[in-house]
Order: sequence, then structure tokens, then C-alpha cells
Amino acid sequence: MLKIILQSTKQITPFNEPARDLRIQNKPLWLHQRDAFTPFVRREMEIPEGEKIPRVKEPSIVYRDNLFFDMQYIEAFLTEATKQNNPVRAAFSLDDPAFREHCLPLSSSYTKKDDLYFADLWYYPNGPVDDEVEPLIIDLQAREIGYYHVPTYMATQVGDLIYYVPLRSMMAIDSWVHLFIADMVFGLFGRGARFESRINNEVIFKLKVVARAIFEGKQVLDSSALVTIGKNCIIDPSAIIHGPTSIGDNVTINAGAVIENCIIGDNVNISQGCQLMLSVVCDGTFLPFRASLFMTTLMDNAMVAQNACLQMCIIGRNSFVGAGTTFTDFNLLSDQIRALDGSGKLSDSNRPVLGGCVGHNCRIGSGIIVYPARTIESDVVLIASRDRPVIDKDVTYEESDHHGLPAKGQHRRLYPRMGEMVDESW
Repeated sequence: MLKIILQSTKQITPFNEPARDLRIQNKPLWLHQRDAFTPFVRREMEIPEGEKIPRVKEPSIVYRDNLFFDMQYIEAFLTEATKQNNPVRAAFSLDDPAFREHCLPLSSSYTKKDDLYFADLWYYPNGPVDDEVEPLIIDLQAREIGYYHVPTYMATQVGDLIYYVPLRSMMAIDSWVHLFIADMVFGLFGRGARFESRINNEVIFKLKVVARAIFEGKQVLDSSALVTIGKNCIIDPSAIIHGPTSIGDNVTINAGAVIENCIIGDNVNISQGCQLMLSVVCDGTFLPFRASLFMTTLMDNAMVAQNACLQMCIIGRNSFVGAGTTFTDFNLLSDQIRALDGSGKLSDSNRPVLGGCVGHNCRIGSGIIVYPARTIESDVVLIASRDRPVIDKDVTYEESDHHGLPAKGQHRRLYPRMGEMVDESW
């Protein structure tokens, strides 16, 4: 089968980078796409944005490279598509709660026709054609999970914050909030849901997991069936690690650290007393003592200093968050949190709680408080001051504090907006 990739040059705010280059679950999106299709395709071609798809006479899968999907979805999609043996396009219905609640808000990539929403994923049994294609709806197999019991004024559904966790995942990445959904709801929660489904439905698998825990003398959540550790890792005996958790190579985890249901990349250093829950920590990240992450992604080579607290956040690569800085996630006066959508406008995020987002190559000083859903653009430097102890609006590159400093030339701009020129005189 031939794979045809339609390039999307649209940049995701505040990273100023196309979706395909952003990390999801510690892998660039383009690598997720390649891995999902590896068992099914023999060759591929990329089509620059605006160019026509060449006419070829062989079975072809066509998709835009801002889509996130997993192997479970692609396997179900191709199985049904080849069975129908007609040109089809991936579609969603509002009856699917995972799509309705998590994919559709803030999006700009889906094409609405009648009661269906079409994604940029096609299958052609005899090569791409201009004829009308049929919709192919694949059930995401979502299950409702109330992951956090809170006072009823924070959540309208009997005091639970609800996610609809799919066993199959597919969504367009149009906003930084979609990265959060892909990492947390479709990623970590989805991994846990698939494991739970196997435990409940596969007796042999369940017996193997229990037997391994007994052999290792551990509880099931602590056993190697749920906690995988790479090569050359140093883990203090007092650290607490609960699965499902995956830890990469050359990782150091020091005394008193607590890690629950996380993805930890390679060459990560987690110091004493750090608390990591439902988070993705990418390659090369450094967490000094008592840093706290909850449902947060740190992209590669990020650093979060001591006593900082990040909740439901996305932090870009090569960015620094100073000591004692706090990213809040709950709007005190309203149950509506607005975030930047796929067209760059503020829209309802459909989330009662949501943290903030920091772009690439940022430097965030110590002791700053960031309000929910605020974004800090790539290459920004923020210094805490009496005039601005709180970040209550989105911060652009032009508002960066380094512009007024004598050493402003030492901070290079690496991620300009599309069409902007970079001053190389630094």
C-alpha cells in the first residue's frame, strides 16, 4: 500500500511550529504517524501544501500530517475500508462522546457535511480519484472516566471531572489544547483503559500479570508488568513508582520522588521529592527537588525548577520554568475557560479546568503565577516584578522582557511566526 502525506504548514500557537514537529507522548507527531502505518505500507510520498495528489494505480492511504492517531484506530479503519473496497474518508458523528467533547472544540480541520464531520484521512482501493467518497465512521470506543472527585462547583456532573477515554484515538491537532488531550486523555488515560480492558477480558493475560507481581514480591501497580525501566537507570529505593509507567534509558530518579502513570523519556533527571502524576516528561528534561507536575507535558530538554507547580500544562522544548512559579488551572469566577482555537481566536475550550502553555526556547522567572489557559509564545523571557506578578493574558514575543535588557542579544529567536524574518545579528 502507498502512503501519501499531505503537508500542513499551519503553525500551532504558541509554538510557532507545525503540528507534525511537536512531541506527543515523547515522540514527534510525524513519528507517531509513521509507526501506526508501518505494518500496512511499503512506500510513501509527501505532497507540499497546495500541490495536487498524483494519480497512481495502487491501494493508497492519504492523510494530512496534523492528524494524531494510534495503531488501534488505523487498524480498524483499514480493516473496514478494505472490506468495503470503495473510496472512503474518515468521519465522525456527534454521537461519539470522545470526538464531541475532546476533538471538536477549538478545531478548524474538520469538514462538516450534514450531521457528519470529515477528517483529512482517505483510503482509495485503486489510487486517488476525484469521485465522491463515502464516509467511514470508526467507533472510538470511548468510556466515561471520572478521574477526579471534586466539589460540585468545579464540575457539574456529580462532583466528578469527566473525560471520555477512547480505546482507539484519532484527532486533528489545531490547538495546544489538542496536544494536552492527545497526551493525557488519549495517551496516558487511554493506555490505562486498554490495560484495564485486557485485565477484565483476557484471563491468561491477567494471570500473567498477577504471577509476575507475586514472583517479584510487589504489588501489581509496582511490578514490571506495569512499570518498564530502560537501560543504565539509577533509581533510589525510596522513590515510589506506580504504573502504568514507562521509563527510558539513562534516567536518574532520586530519593522521595513519587511517579504515577507517567511517560519518562531518555536522559531525564528527577531530583529529590518531585511529584509527577499523569504526566509526560520528554528526553533530556531536568526536574530539581520538589517540582510538581499534574497532567503536564514537558517537551525535550525542558527544566522546571524547585517548588514550581504545573497543572494541566504543556511546556515546549528547551524552555525553563523558575522556582516557585505556579500554573493555575481553575477559573474562580466562571466555569468556562477560553483558549486559542485553530484560527487563533479565543473560544470555549469545553474544559472546566485547564492549565497554561509555554512555547519553545522560553525563560520563565521565579515566583510568577500564570492564570488558566494563558499562552506564552516561543522565545519569550518573563521576569517577575512588582508590576506583573501574575500573567493574566497571553504573552507574545513582542512583550518579552528581554527586549528591554542590556543583554537582549544573548537570547536568540529560534521560532518566528510564519513569514517573519529572524535577525541573525545576535
